Parts: sequence; C-alpha cells; structure tokens
Amino acid sequence: MTLAAAIIVAGGKGSRSGRASPKQYERLLGRQVLDWSIDAFKAHPGVGTIVVVTPAGRVPEGGGEGVMRVHGGATRTQSVRNGLNALDLPTNTPVLIHDAARPGLSQTMISSLLEALGTADAVAPALPVPDALKAMRDGKLVTVPRDGLLRVQTPQVFRLGAIRAALDAAPADLVDDIAAMEATGARVKLIPGDERLHKITFPEDFDMVARLLSPSPSVPRVGKGFDVHAFEPGDHVSLCGVAIPHDRRLKGHSDADAAWHALTDAILGAVALGDIGDHFPPSDDRWKDADSAIFLKESVRLAEAEGYAVASCDITVICESPKVKPHREAMRQRTAELLGLPLQAVSVKATTTEGLGFTGRREGIAAEAIAVLVPLSPAR
Repeated sequence: MTLAAAIIVAGGKGSRSGRASPKQYERLLGRQVLDWSIDAFKAHPGVGTIVVVTPAGRVPEGGGEGVMRVHGGATRTQSVRNGLNALDLPTNTPVLIHDAARPGLSQTMISSLLEALGTADAVAPALPVPDALKAMRDGKLVTVPRDGLLRVQTPQVFRLGAIRAALDAAPADLVDDIAAMEATGARVKLIPGDERLHKITFPEDFDMVARLLSPSPSVPRVGKGFDVHAFEPGDHVSLCGVAIPHDRRLKGHSDADAAWHALTDAILGAVALGDIGDHFPPSDDRWKDADSAIFLKESVRLAEAEGYAVASCDITVICESPKVKPHREAMRQRTAELLGLPLQAVSVKATTTEGLGFTGRREGIAAEAIAVLVPLSPAR
C-alpha cells in the first residue's frame, strides 16, 4: 500500500482570531491547535510523510519526530506549493492538504477521503448550508437561495502530480486547493463532512470547537494511580489518613500517605490533568510534611472544575508490614468522608508480594488506586 503524505497549512497570521499569536499556535483543551492535526495524521496507518508549513520567519514548533517543516509563502496557495515542493515522492502518492485551524480531524475522515480517491481525482468533505442566507445589494437585503450550496472543509486529497500541475497553472491565491483541480476538468468528489472540522477563525470559535471536541459528558472516566514510599525511622505510617502504629514511618516530602497519593493520581488521571507532582512538587517547601488530605481534596476540586465527580474508588496497599486489615474500615471511613461518598463506594484492601521485591523485603510500601468519575449533574 502506498502511504499518503499530509500537508498541514499553518502559515497564516490568524489576525481575526483575537489572539496574541497565530491561532494555530494557541492552546485548545490543553494542546496546541496545530498539534491536534499532527497527532491525527501520525495516528493513521495510511499516512507516512507529514509536512507542516509554518509562517515565514517563525521557528517551527510542535510535532516531534517524523514531521517535516517548511516555511510558507505570502499566500495560502504559495504555502501549499512550498509544502508540495518538500515532497520527494512518486507522482501517484495521495496527498492530504489540511488547514491547521481545523483541529477536529478524525481517523474515520482520513480513511474515507483516501478510499474515495480511488474513484476520483480530488476529494473533499462538505456539509450543507442549514441557515437562511442574505446578501446586501444596492443597499437592500435580499435572500440568497441555499439549494445546492455546500460548505467545503479540509483535508482535501489529491494525487501528488495532479495537484502540483493544477496549482502551477492556478492564480496566485485560491479559495481552496480543490478549485485548482476543478479548473482542469478533473473528477472532483465530495463526501459528507464533519461538524467537528469547524474552522477556527474568530475569537468565539475557540469555545465552539472546544465544545465539539470535548468528550461526551455522558461518558464516565476511569483513572489509575500508583505510588511508592520507602521506610525510615519513626513510630507510625499514615495510610488513607489513618495513623497506623509501626516501628518505622514512610519517607517523603509530605506525610508520605502512599494510598492517598495513589488515589490523588487516579483522580487527576481520569480527567487528564497530570499527576500529583505537577500540582504539588516536592521541591516546593509549602508541601513539606503536608497532610495528604490537602492533595486529595484539590484533585476532587480540579475534577469538578472539569465537570466530573468521583463516584467510587478502589485502593490496594502492598506491603508485608504493618498489617493493614485491622485498620481497613477506618481507612475506608476516612476516605469516604473526605470524598463525600457512601461507604459502599470506597474499597480498601491489602496484599503482600510473598516476600518478593522491595515490599517483600520490608523496605517500603506501594499502593495502587482506581477512581471512577461521572459527569456532574446540571443542577450541581
């Protein structure tokens, strides 16, 4: 199978977006707008070479390994030409040309476009125009018939040799690349578009596209956490906020509550907000000897800010000593109280490694946790 090439046009100024930097380099749901498209093409098994066309004079950003970068031109068409010129591939290679300002690119859309190219010279996604259209003519507002009108999106796909020749014969700047193919009399095919491919143009588009790309609010989230702490001299260990008598304590910048640290990471992971070290770095003296309840409460607050609440959790403590079982119900109760959950939604259990590994040698304690988060109700 001939792998397709992808050209991501990211050379515009984006002056209408209302942002300080070009829109393609702004953040959207935690990622650079441009990176959404790069990641989509990277993930598709039918795409090989990826070229990002950046603004002239700007140091190329994002993409990582396997992404070629070239500078754009004075117009979009010239930027596309620069991207095509960077490709040293056979003339029959499929080439997907995509605007970086359309971050909602799915694997399904890429596959559909490549498949449709088998019976056409050029393919683009398109959507019908649902709204009434008006135009101002001679100072008067007139209705524009919308029958047959379509909103054409990107990516648009062509054979490398055909789009090169079409653009070489085209005017300096075009509405889109498929217009160059239309002028040659080529077979152009339109397939159903995707609302998620909405183009970011104006300030309000960032919020609209973020809503389109956010996971469905009806889908629960699951996160997993893991933590380890070594022993040092002391008289107790803290697990799930319960002080358990022992001849040693756990070593850490905070109170080293491995169980709650694992649960904190599980909650943060469920909403893709990094880990405990991102929010409470051990290099920060504010967290020296801190009660891990602070970390756990903050993870709950951050999850709720993302629209999710903890519904249940399961914690496993891994150690040879101290014995956890006598304290298990107190640990469940303390965790349930802090999370605001019924006791039956909180599981705490313990296991050993049968003498194997660092926990088996009684050098420390490990803990795992799984947290299930559900969408907050509108009333909440």
